[in-house]
Amino acid sequence: MTAFADLHHADEPLLLPCAWDHASAHALAAHGFRAVGTTSLAVAAAAGLPDGAAATREETLRLARVLGRGPFLLSVDAEGGFGDDPDDVAELARELYALGAAGINLEDGLGPADRHAAKIAAVRAAAPGLFVNARTDTYWLGDGEDTTRRLDAYVEAGAHGVFVPGLTDPREIAGLVRGLDGVPLNVLHAPAGPSVPRLADLGVRRVSLGSLLYRRALGAAVDTAAAIRSGHRIPEGTTPAYEEIGALGR
Repeated sequence: MTAFADLHHADEPLLLPCAWDHASAHALAAHGFRAVGTTSLAVAAAAGLPDGAAATREETLRLARVLGRGPFLLSVDAEGGFGDDPDDVAELARELYALGAAGINLEDGLGPADRHAAKIAAVRAAAPGLFVNARTDTYWLGDGEDTTRRLDAYVEAGAHGVFVPGLTDPREIAGLVRGLDGVPLNVLHAPAGPSVPRLADLGVRRVSLGSLLYRRALGAAVDTAAAIRSGHRIPEGTTPAYEEIGALGR
């Protein structure tokens, strides 16, 4: 197994924060996070493009080029691979691996399961050292129907782990873990859902933060500007020193 794969089989689940640029990734690494992901929403929003619409292939590669050799293991959110052709997705994976990525996250968007399985198999063949996290959107975009069949197909195609964002019910999580027979289950952290220790008890092996940090950062920026404009105190929160941020670029 690779070092990144090892993190999915450690004593505690892998808590994966998601960055959107050099500074955010390196700040997270400086606080002890051994692995950092990217968030497709932030990549798209920063470029003024729609998320989940296969519009940010070049922007995603550009970010991987910036982060791929950092002092952390990098997992790249690649939406659905930015296309339907498995060979094209395989080429993307090959490029990401060459840039230093340790993992790739591929979502099915509730499209045909056999097409997503073909992408996974193509990525495994093109970049054997890349950890493939296969995401199904059965809970994110639907009511959970067909989750098990899709996950089975993706594992059969070679996925190292599976991701079910939107899944928060402890009983359903535990049931999926049992059915996966050791394949790491990744869920998305939900503020109103189970805590990380509770998810660990249920058998979850990876907890992603998705776009949460980016959205919180934008919210804090707007709140701060609005407070200053209104003559109010700046909202409480961590504000790194100028020198601390400057050091991230060295």
